[in-house]
Amino acid sequence: MENIKLNNSNLSKISERVLVPNYDRNDIKTGIVHVGIGGFHRAHQALYTDLLLQNNNNKDWGICGVALLDFDTKIYNTLKEQDGLYTLIVKELDGTHTKQVIGSIVDYLFAPEDPTKVIEKMAHSDVKIITLTITEGGYNYNEVTKDFNFENPLIEHDLNNPQSPKTIYGYLTQALKLRKERGLKGCTIQSCDNIQENGHMIKNMLLSYVKQAQPNLVNWIKKNVSFPNAMVDRITPSTTQDDIDNLKKSSGINDAWPVVCEPFKQWVIEDNFIQGRPAWENVGAQFVTDVVPYEKMKLSLLNAGHSVLGILGALIGYKTIDQAVNNKNISTFLHLYMNVEVTPTLGNLEGLDLDLYKKTLLERFGNPNIKDQIERICSESSSKIPIFILPTVKTNLKSNGSVNLAAFVIAAWAIYSLGKNEKGETLIIKDANKLLLDVKANIASKKPAAFLELDTVFGNLKNSDIFKEAYLKAYNNITNNGVEKCLEEINSNSLSHI
Repeated sequence: MENIKLNNSNLSKISERVLVPNYDRNDIKTGIVHVGIGGFHRAHQALYTDLLLQNNNNKDWGICGVALLDFDTKIYNTLKEQDGLYTLIVKELDGTHTKQVIGSIVDYLFAPEDPTKVIEKMAHSDVKIITLTITEGGYNYNEVTKDFNFENPLIEHDLNNPQSPKTIYGYLTQALKLRKERGLKGCTIQSCDNIQENGHMIKNMLLSYVKQAQPNLVNWIKKNVSFPNAMVDRITPSTTQDDIDNLKKSSGINDAWPVVCEPFKQWVIEDNFIQGRPAWENVGAQFVTDVVPYEKMKLSLLNAGHSVLGILGALIGYKTIDQAVNNKNISTFLHLYMNVEVTPTLGNLEGLDLDLYKKTLLERFGNPNIKDQIERICSESSSKIPIFILPTVKTNLKSNGSVNLAAFVIAAWAIYSLGKNEKGETLIIKDANKLLLDVKANIASKKPAAFLELDTVFGNLKNSDIFKEAYLKAYNNITNNGVEKCLEEINSNSLSHI
């Protein structure tokens, strides 16, 4: 089979092999600027938008993808060479692969190369929505106080060099300033990241920055910019060379960076768009008045579940999430954690079958075709754990609920942070706070309670005698007996809860 390079000029040939856009991409306006054009965005929001373009040929909602950071050079160059096209590969539970070429990213910019071009694009009158997938750490807030972190050197740079920003806040501020000066309408800024009330978060952080950078812009933003909350969900592992090679072999498509994902997808959005929006509800998105219950459920069960599987699996020596969840001791522990510690904190979820959702989660985690890398799941744990796990801990401490299972996970993370699994193999730890984690983890190897003194993560949790006792017991048990034996003991003592 002839290999065909993925680009606009070859779409007609590729259409004989897989589904391709049925719309003329040259006619599409960029009504959306998206910052952070990684795998998740391309498996999720860009897909929803592509489906909408395919269905009703609404030409106003194409996407301009912005690569914000220096290390985004590869994805930018790939999209540039492929005219913004990429192949989405859905790995079904039965092992089959459903493939289609996505065309909704019709423009692409590399911010470090030309900051002014990005600012001008965000300020363009055609652009009605700016969306974000900048990861939990990109919001630049103190995990404990939720205040904006003005000590970040990149923020200091943006305040001193407003025309050549490096952070999302610098870009948004300059773009909104231009809109105001030019008498243009505002826009919607929509977070698609795993943060509860993510719309409120980006609004609060942006206004905190603007109050210092451009104080006369604050009231205009409050009147002319909306910040809807949203919950997003689709497991999207990193693309591997095998994925690239298999696509060439099976379909003859030469795509330098396809995206792989699971079949499941969900997008729940607060209907708060100040300049109109795409009719994403026509292609499966759900618009609601209150996203918070959905966010809380997803963060506390799916995202926390991922962290539980990743940390425990990494210590045992697994490389992928499906390996971890197919370990009976780990899956039973996760089932216990979800039932005993998370479910009582979720409150009323009207219209949702929570038991079915939890069952579906375990099936999704165990999809043997996804091969989600544990290294990816464990990356930036110092930003994830305060969002995914600690809210459950704090709620249970207030209500005298169980915190033993969460304490076990935190103890395992402290040991994981030493950088070796139980086989003595080196763990690759990717975390913005890696140096601090190294210090605290090594001190904790002699004085375990020291790890809880990581205030930017745990806040005043170190002052809870109940949590501290459970954590110390777990730390010592894991150190002396290993994860697997500890899990067997926990599970056997808790079977009545399943």
